[in-house]
Amino acid sequence: MTVHFIGAGPGDPELITVRGRRLIETCSVCLFAGSLVPKEVISFAPKDAIVVDTAPLDLDEIIRIIADQHSLGKNISRVHSGDPSLYGAISEQIRRLKNLKIDFEITPGVPAYAAAAATLGQELTLPGISQTVILTRTSMKSSKMPEGEELFKLAATGATLAIHLSIRNLRFIRREIEPYYGLKCPVVIIYRASWPDQKIIKTDIENMVDAARREKITRTALILVGSVLENQDFEDSALYDPIRPHLLRNKRT
Repeated sequence: MTVHFIGAGPGDPELITVRGRRLIETCSVCLFAGSLVPKEVISFAPKDAIVVDTAPLDLDEIIRIIADQHSLGKNISRVHSGDPSLYGAISEQIRRLKNLKIDFEITPGVPAYAAAAATLGQELTLPGISQTVILTRTSMKSSKMPEGEELFKLAATGATLAIHLSIRNLRFIRREIEPYYGLKCPVVIIYRASWPDQKIIKTDIENMVDAARREKITRTALILVGSVLENQDFEDSALYDPIRPHLLRNKRT
């Protein structure tokens, strides 16, 4: 049997992939992080499935459950929020499964930054403005940032920033990015993107700390920074330019 790591998406249960839902609907055992995965997603599991909230468990306890249930021939769904490839903490689980010679597969999910952009009704890349999106975080109490990935170095690129897991570090963020973006650069803070209690705070670098404090945002928020936000002064993409042919369209005069 196979252990399936499944991305639940950002929050809205309708944003889980068709494959992800099918795997949950047919599993014998469902492990999920109760603090981040909506109950509606877990309700897709069969009524007789073993459902375990892993929020209070450590890595050894999680792997022990997986190994025990796998030895019984159970089909296991391990459900993570968003997309497991981004801050999903699946690598250490996968390493243990490989050592135990337990097969696994990964089903991607919709990441929070994509849900946030959809909610804002815009792209995160615009011709002539920014063609790069940097997904990052700040250290705080979690793993240190590797050398060369310090926020001020990333900010020096001028790219669109999607800063995760850092809402309590806004003063540091403002200090690190202001020299490169300026105080009036747009910032959008999205609390619990796509959840029913979602909040969107539109501000700028100068006022971002006070804006988050007023709304009492202290966790589960994404910070978007960049000139692409609410920018209508951009060039049309060359993709649909009638005078620029490509493989599927001839040049038009």
